[in-house]
Amino acid sequence: MSAHGGKKAILAALGANAGIAVAKFAGFLITGSSSMLAESVHSVADTSNQGLLLLGQKKAEREADQLHPFGYGRNRYFYSFVVALVLFTLGSLFAIYEGIHKIQHPEELNSAFVAIAILFIAICLEGYSFRTAAKESRPLKGNASWWNFIRTSRSPELPVVLLEDTGALIGLVLALGGVGLTMVTGNPVFDGIGTLCIGVLLGIIAVILIIEMQSLLIGEGATAVETELILNALVDGTRIERVIHCKTQYLGPEEILVAAKVAVPVGSTISDVATAIDEAESRVRAAVPAARVIYLEPDLDRLSAGDRPETDLQAPDKP
Repeated sequence: MSAHGGKKAILAALGANAGIAVAKFAGFLITGSSSMLAESVHSVADTSNQGLLLLGQKKAEREADQLHPFGYGRNRYFYSFVVALVLFTLGSLFAIYEGIHKIQHPEELNSAFVAIAILFIAICLEGYSFRTAAKESRPLKGNASWWNFIRTSRSPELPVVLLEDTGALIGLVLALGGVGLTMVTGNPVFDGIGTLCIGVLLGIIAVILIIEMQSLLIGEGATAVETELILNALVDGTRIERVIHCKTQYLGPEEILVAAKVAVPVGSTISDVATAIDEAESRVRAAVPAARVIYLEPDLDRLSAGDRPETDLQAPDKP
């Protein structure tokens, strides 16, 4: 994912959530609905989250230095992890607390039709944000499912925005249901139940994001497809006969570190080895452009084909 593509989705979500937050707070002040209050806080959290994602992208652009020789690309993972924590604490825990409080101490709603009108407007704005994120994600997703894209993507911003917008849309429907049932039945407990459901939903999404971002922050290898391309590109059958072992790691969403030990034919000269390494690096970068940092260690291939040990070179995706 290019930073530009991710930024477009983030900016769309930022604008939508800021407008929604203002409208929801106005609706809460008019109606006193706890569902509206929970959704207002949710939108404030989402708006701040988009700001954090933009900050992470900005900090990731810093040039490598002596302290961080591989650059600052993982800032995008760190700030996405912070986003997940904000969503859990400011969004989920607050909504759960407010929902329980309103169930225990229900309060009558005022001007419920105003709340419903605001919620419908919010659904339209969130739908626009979700549509933008989905459009930006589709070229990267390919034929994979959306869930698989979220689980395997090494770029954090689009999965974060997609999950946030999905949670926001479902949360708006829950809030609409809580307010609607309160209007129909005259029982304000349904408003509290809707608020509680919103809190649980946000908690589930936050936990998913925390798990995914923590894995990326620690360091994930290339995807299975990328690993296969790298292994195939390393071997030309002439100067490099096989890959003895290979390890990869994402230094940032758009930069892969490749370290491999490769077998060169017995009798190869220093010039032959140097040429083989240079050509292998060029082939790998052509096959996987994100493989920008490559370290290759040559070793003489003294084993015959029948004696070569089998090695597990395919790095599996996350379970």
